[in-house]
Amino acid sequence: MNDFRLPIGDWVEAFIDVLTEALSGFFAVVRAVFLGFYDAVDFVLSTPAYWIIIPLIALLAWWVKGWKLALGSVIGLLLIVSVGQWENAMDTLALVLVASTIAVVISVPVGILGARNDLASRIIRPILDFMQTMPAFVYLIPALILFRVGVVPGIVATIVFAMAPGVRLTELGIRGVDKEVVEAGQAFGASPGRILRQIQLPLAMPSIMAGVNQVIMLSLSMVVIAGMVGAGGLGGEVVAALNRINVGLGFEAGLAVVILAIILDRITGAFAAGRTKRSFSSAKSPTDAAAQAELEVHRPTQITTAGVA
Repeated sequence: MNDFRLPIGDWVEAFIDVLTEALSGFFAVVRAVFLGFYDAVDFVLSTPAYWIIIPLIALLAWWVKGWKLALGSVIGLLLIVSVGQWENAMDTLALVLVASTIAVVISVPVGILGARNDLASRIIRPILDFMQTMPAFVYLIPALILFRVGVVPGIVATIVFAMAPGVRLTELGIRGVDKEVVEAGQAFGASPGRILRQIQLPLAMPSIMAGVNQVIMLSLSMVVIAGMVGAGGLGGEVVAALNRINVGLGFEAGLAVVILAIILDRITGAFAAGRTKRSFSSAKSPTDAAAQAELEVHRPTQITTAGVA
């Protein structure tokens, strides 16, 4: 009995081999698309001088939160420049933006599917549990085999690792919409698609934005691991510092990651808070929300969202 071994690893390896041979063209196209997106974003962020990019980020921070966040962003980004990590930081930011955007594009529809179909939800949840608990390094092995060394395996591993909270919070937000509001739309003959677009999604937007924030944060947490497969950026600097036992370089690159994480967290968090305030300022009770929904279902123009206090 002690000699019994279930060859799960061998099965997975054989599956990856078959997948690589059968869909090599597909993975080549995916690699080209992801690499094209990354190169485009990296070109936009890295080509202009830092004194052009920093005011633009500060302007965005001021728009979503105020002058304090804008000033803090300027100070943090200038600190990155002062330690010579600006280009690496922009490479990392490009990777995070591409990976988190793709993860959100996938996770929001999957979350909507889970919210509207109980069977789909029961299938999706264990998959998400697997994605969140599997060590992130494991994702790099098939990613390297399928997409070769470079930035693309880092993007793929980041997408798989980061998309779970986007799915969960999207489903949670839609399921949490007050049933009276949905029933009001159904009573007035609104189609399921219109109820989703004009009632459920606007009211679930705070939860969805919280999911987007978590996707971005988890994407940043993967930059060092992505650096191990040739993604470069700040992750590559941390890996190089680890190989050379260079404490100073590791601290500088790690500090740049922290600054980017804080700026992105505050910007996305402020945007989510703004959506929450707009979504919940229109109504003071479930009755008010239902009445608002009844009016908006028949209005051909853009819906004004209502919430439950």
